[in-house]
Amino acid sequence: MAAPPARTPRDHGPKTYEPTGGQTVGPFFAFGLDYPKKHEVVFPHSPGAIVLGGTVYDGAGAPIPDAVIEIWSADENGEIPRARGAFRRDDHSFTGFGRAATTDVGRYEFWTRNPGPVDDRAPFFSVIVFARGLPDKLVTRIYLPEHDELRTADPLLSSLEPDERATLIATRLPDGHLHHDIHLQGEKETVFLAF
Repeated sequence: MAAPPARTPRDHGPKTYEPTGGQTVGPFFAFGLDYPKKHEVVFPHSPGAIVLGGTVYDGAGAPIPDAVIEIWSADENGEIPRARGAFRRDDHSFTGFGRAATTDVGRYEFWTRNPGPVDDRAPFFSVIVFARGLPDKLVTRIYLPEHDELRTADPLLSSLEPDERATLIATRLPDGHLHHDIHLQGEKETVFLAF
């Protein structure tokens, strides 16, 4: 008795797979994050406008070319913004919120205003950092270099060692703009907040 013929799988061509998202930010990072003028919290060069910028570094001291930074702050009078339009800039409303992607050399930049003290507390920008390899966002602050008395009384800053405190205070440039680098790890690691 002869053996039955061997079965062969049907030939359906090369096997294809559906694309799936990554475990951290995935392949669709820009979807829903990108919109016009996202880094312009205020209209550039308008009265009181400043640039807040710096570089995001990894633990080895290399710039990170694909991070996203979000900031939020009060206005120059210490008022919490109530204006609508965080995702639709109208060139004159201050919403307090901005988002910037880093450049190929890790630089981020916002057009914004100096925040004023809220409830007699040291003025600062709330900051969120997203980057590849981070399973969750990092949260920190950027304080203005002025308002020494308010910074001394600030509960967060006063709980830190001087070298840690320095990682949260921006540098005022001669043109009035602010410079602040963010170090994700390493010797100069920025202080990040846990929630």
